[in-house]
Amino acid sequence: MVSAAATVAWHLAVLTETGLALRPLTVSLEGIGLLGPGLADWREGLAILANRADYRPSATVLPPPAALPPTERRRSGKAVKLVLAIGQEAVAAAGLDPSTLATVFSSSGGDGYNCHEICVTLASGDRRISPTRFHNSVHNAPAGYWSIAVGAMAPSTVVCGFDASFGAGLLEAITQVAVDGIRTLLIAYDTDYPEPLRSVRPIFDAFGVALVLASAHSSRACAEITVTFTVAAPDHLANADLEALKLAIPAARSLPLLQAIAQGRPRRVVLDYLDPLHLAVEVSP
Repeated sequence: MVSAAATVAWHLAVLTETGLALRPLTVSLEGIGLLGPGLADWREGLAILANRADYRPSATVLPPPAALPPTERRRSGKAVKLVLAIGQEAVAAAGLDPSTLATVFSSSGGDGYNCHEICVTLASGDRRISPTRFHNSVHNAPAGYWSIAVGAMAPSTVVCGFDASFGAGLLEAITQVAVDGIRTLLIAYDTDYPEPLRSVRPIFDAFGVALVLASAHSSRACAEITVTFTVAAPDHLANADLEALKLAIPAARSLPLLQAIAQGRPRRVVLDYLDPLHLAVEVSP
């Protein structure tokens, strides 16, 4: 296991070596996908985060993964359904072909329900794991299902940073756009853990966000975001229910950024990353 301090040092070393530590990273945001408790999609989330509608917490409803062939559709779990829903929404909003986009997948733990079922099997008298459970247990399984669903052949990266996973995924995707100049789809997601795992990892529901990122000044941009490191404390949300959601599910650490985008005015937000560093994000509509 790599410590948080070592991970921070690695990011700083990489950014310094490329010269990117000397300047902020700016990218265009071309499309957004959202799904979580009380947030059925980005259109509904936009109204809530812009204070045009009330937030009413409710269980996440995951749509069936219609883009997958029948065999893979039967094998897919919550994480795959979540990834496909938010990824397809973001790409459709950007008006792009999903098969052409590089991807970054970020999750604090992958498929919590599948992990639970494997643990139940291992604790039973018959400890034979089904092949489907096994191949769904790897952290990059949703990335594989995405490539099958959309025919993607572009580069794909999978990252994990525990509670800092959204920040780590955002930084990875933005750096990829800035260095390689390629459109990148960031898909950050988490799914719930049933008991007894929930008592030690209390993620209570599924939440995911997808962002299509491109080089600065894109003609398709709905906003531009500029990211730097900061030691300032992460932002808090004024709505108590949304703040509770942000703290409960790592992928929901994206909510301050989404709120800034929804409000449609220049704003600076600070997002969770690996202590003592956080991500300062300037949002320009």
